Amino acid sequence: MNSAKKLSERLIKKYPNRRLYDTQTSSYITLTDVKALVLGNEEFSVVDAKTEEDLTRSILMQIILEEEANGEPMFSSIALSQIIRYYGHAMQGMMGSYLEKNIQAFIDIQNKLTENSKGLYEGKPFSPEMWSQFMNVQGPMMQGMMSNYIDQSKNLFVQMQEKMQSQSNTMFSAFPFNPNDKPK
Repeated sequence: MNSAKKLSERLIKKYPNRRLYDTQTSSYITLTDVKALVLGNEEFSVVDAKTEEDLTRSILMQIILEEEANGEPMFSSIALSQIIRYYGHAMQGMMGSYLEKNIQAFIDIQNKLTENSKGLYEGKPFSPEMWSQFMNVQGPMMQGMMSNYIDQSKNLFVQMQEKMQSQSNTMFSAFPFNPNDKPK
């Protein structure tokens, strides 16, 4: 991380008593406050007060866990199981990148819809309530669009895997062993 970004980034320290201290406001905060920072698009990092270890991802995972436990979950058990299966898998790094790019594509679609809808409601962007109403009316169409996008994304991912396998086979074909042979 460059020093300019680090200076503009809000620093939150986590103490052994599990309390979070916001150095910008000089006050203790809760996970709800950290969630508000995320929703406000504020740059921040969470570090262990004693060791300076970066705990940002851990805190974000806690927020996701709380959100999943309260209300309607975003991830099904099947989706979570599939994600877990990729840990330790050779494709783990690619899966993270793949998910990140797909989430960004979803955000880009939402931003484009918001931008295109400004003229519909006196130049104001959609509020969460307006999105809810919009999705109730346009839900099936949006699901169709997202389903098509996901199918295309899946096909690209499968093609990428096949290409990597083909390249691996080509690369290792020069070695004098047959991958189907069993060790003796």
